[in-house]
Amino acid sequence: MSVPTSIRLRREAWGFAIGSLFFLVGAVPFYAVAVGTPIDNLTFFIGALWFTAAAFIQLSLSGRRPPHRAMNRPDAFDWWGSAIQFLGTLFFNLSTTEALITALNPDTQVSSGWRPDAFGSVCFLVASAFAVIATTERDRLWDPSARTWRCTWLNMLGSVFFGLSAIGAFVLPSTNDLVSLFWANLGTFLGAACFLTAALLSRRAPHEG
Repeated sequence: MSVPTSIRLRREAWGFAIGSLFFLVGAVPFYAVAVGTPIDNLTFFIGALWFTAAAFIQLSLSGRRPPHRAMNRPDAFDWWGSAIQFLGTLFFNLSTTEALITALNPDTQVSSGWRPDAFGSVCFLVASAFAVIATTERDRLWDPSARTWRCTWLNMLGSVFFGLSAIGAFVLPSTNDLVSLFWANLGTFLGAACFLTAALLSRRAPHEG
């Protein structure tokens, strides 16, 4: 027996909410100091798994096959947004796995430069752009009374913050230091806060507001 769409939508929302919460907590410096680097990286690793599970549900709700010519534009943009976001979560799986392995064994530290989270952040930005297009073609660009509108733009803002975090986390080849540890943490924290808020808003059924 298939699971009703409303239940799957709630599972998707809670998956993104839980994943965002793990990323939000992991980005807090006091937490990292209190639990140590391995546990802090494990927090991000677990959060990324929740992101991937939620993104898979979202993709399955959008349809397993790529859009066809008969599909309307908003639905097609929804599918591409879901597919690219799912790919982005896989990049975050790679990045958090590498970080966890490095925390457990510093000798395995990855090379300098862009890490998979940078590619994941680009995917999130592109996916958010597709979601904005789909939302504006269904409704209006500016509609404060619509819950979908708020969630879409919160996710876009969260993707921008994750992008800033990825830039801050760029590893300089000459020193193996990050460009900005401050922005690596703050971008992750603010991005996760936006994703968490959007997920909590979207967990309700459409008729609830």
